[in-house]
Amino acid sequence: MASKLTGGSFLLKNTNIADVFIPEEFTEEQKMVYNTVKDFMLKEVHGLGIAKVAGLDAEKDKDLVMEIFKKASALGLCGVSVDEKYGGGGLDFNTALLFTEGLAGGFSFATTIGCQTSIGSLPITWYGTEEQKQKYLPGIASGEKGCSYCLTEPSAGSDANSGKTHAVLNAEGTHYIMNGQKMWITNGGFAEVFTVFAKIDKDEKLSAFIVEKDFGGISIGKEEKKMGIKASSTVQVFFNNVKIPKENLLGERGKGFNMALNILNSGRIKIAAGGVGGMKFGMDKTVEYCKTRIQFNKPIAEFGAMKQKLGIIAANLFAIEAGVYRVGADVDKKHDELLKNARLTDAVGQGTSPNEAKINSMREYAIECAILKVLGSEAMCNTGDEAIQIFGGMGYSMETGVEMAYRDARITKIYEGTNEINRMLTLAEFYKRSFVTKELKMGDAKSFIPSTILKNFNPFSGGGFLETEFEFVNNLKAIFLIITGAAGAKLKEKLVDEQEIVMNLADILSMAFVTESAFLRVKKLSEKPGMNKAELEVKTKMAQLYLYDALDVVRKSANNAIDSYAKGAEKASLKYLMRRMLRSYNINPKDVRRQVADYMLEKNGYNF
Repeated sequence: MASKLTGGSFLLKNTNIADVFIPEEFTEEQKMVYNTVKDFMLKEVHGLGIAKVAGLDAEKDKDLVMEIFKKASALGLCGVSVDEKYGGGGLDFNTALLFTEGLAGGFSFATTIGCQTSIGSLPITWYGTEEQKQKYLPGIASGEKGCSYCLTEPSAGSDANSGKTHAVLNAEGTHYIMNGQKMWITNGGFAEVFTVFAKIDKDEKLSAFIVEKDFGGISIGKEEKKMGIKASSTVQVFFNNVKIPKENLLGERGKGFNMALNILNSGRIKIAAGGVGGMKFGMDKTVEYCKTRIQFNKPIAEFGAMKQKLGIIAANLFAIEAGVYRVGADVDKKHDELLKNARLTDAVGQGTSPNEAKINSMREYAIECAILKVLGSEAMCNTGDEAIQIFGGMGYSMETGVEMAYRDARITKIYEGTNEINRMLTLAEFYKRSFVTKELKMGDAKSFIPSTILKNFNPFSGGGFLETEFEFVNNLKAIFLIITGAAGAKLKEKLVDEQEIVMNLADILSMAFVTESAFLRVKKLSEKPGMNKAELEVKTKMAQLYLYDALDVVRKSANNAIDSYAKGAEKASLKYLMRRMLRSYNINPKDVRRQVADYMLEKNGYNF
């Protein structure tokens, strides 16, 4: 049975609102998961006091960090992504994202738990044999065994497949002998189980291994001195003739690079979920400060400059939150669809395995995960920056903890693939699915683009709720398809080398997806019985603010792309079309930002 759920297909058609999950639809049980981890962070991390938390160091304070880790383990927080049969929580993917959002208030300790529950344990959870799962997952889920993910090397960062760590099967054929070095290994200072990527013999592609510290031959470097996430263990790990049982090969030989990429897809969207949690935390703290800080005989909350900042943070938060949980639910639906199709096509159980369903459902949404990683991390970093600005001198001081949040956020633009790499990945994945594997049916856009263009040569009608906004969303999609198609036709295979143009196009695609997510959320809420009118109004305004700013991003990116490759009549035609399709959006941004900020101030933060 053919799949009905296709990653990237949002670009080629209008999305049915009924198919979209929005954060307001989380169940009480899912909210309980979120509140459990959030309350834990408030008690065990914030309870130490900001001064203590700001000074935590993974090396000198290892005992305290491990004490918190053990408390988290006892509460079941280390096994949320591990199946129940192996002692874990067995959370579906969207609930795991909500869990990750709740972690964000734990500052650098969130990285410790995040690694354990994501890239540390998922390789075995998704790719392990039954024997490997039974052996390792119970200890990981209970927190008895810390775990980490070893991919990066001194000479192999974004180009992970160029790594030099290698393994050779011994003469007896019983063990692989591994030698090499890994760096930037989160949780490496206390991990007992490592997923290590290495090349076997003279293979060109990576394989993966489950390596225990007790195998011997493993030495751990000193804790890195970092700009942020200081309480999180980050070390180099050295492998010197490590003897690994043959049965500890994880997955298929030579498939490690694909495995790494798929695990990173999960990690990418989780960075965005953490960004949502970080932005909510930042919003709450800045609102509190704005209401209590008096200057010129009144709270700074009354000043337009402060309201502008609060409005921008809220708009970014609302839109990215919509995108994250829209995709999380789609991953879960794809997983269920794959298992159902397998049962229908193979009654004897030889079809898609549970492992394959998890892997392929995550792979399906690689485009959206990369988009959200980029926008989520950049919005979180902007929130930290603006929080310091709002706090002024106190923000720069360690006393309030705001500067720590700023430093901790910055790494999110680098790990799980730099944002530049993720922008290029977004477009590369779109091209592959459109023209190589042909999973995306580009023919579906043939009627979509002309109708979008024709509408644009008439004034927007504005006849229905959000009609103008959805026309703009469709135009963002059409602009991407038109410029990308023109650039591809002109540059052909050379386009991949024009990274500046590729990143411009990726930004247009990203704005289309997240803006659409924001308005789908609002539209679905508007049809919800008993929806609070004041809440709906402010959520609508946040989506409108996001669109207003997104149009600026797209205009700039489109102009940059066109100016970088087009000439003469083609250039003039594209510019004219762009101006018509991305015309001015008729809202008063100052008033709308103030209205959003006033709501945040009234509710003491982003309290939906």
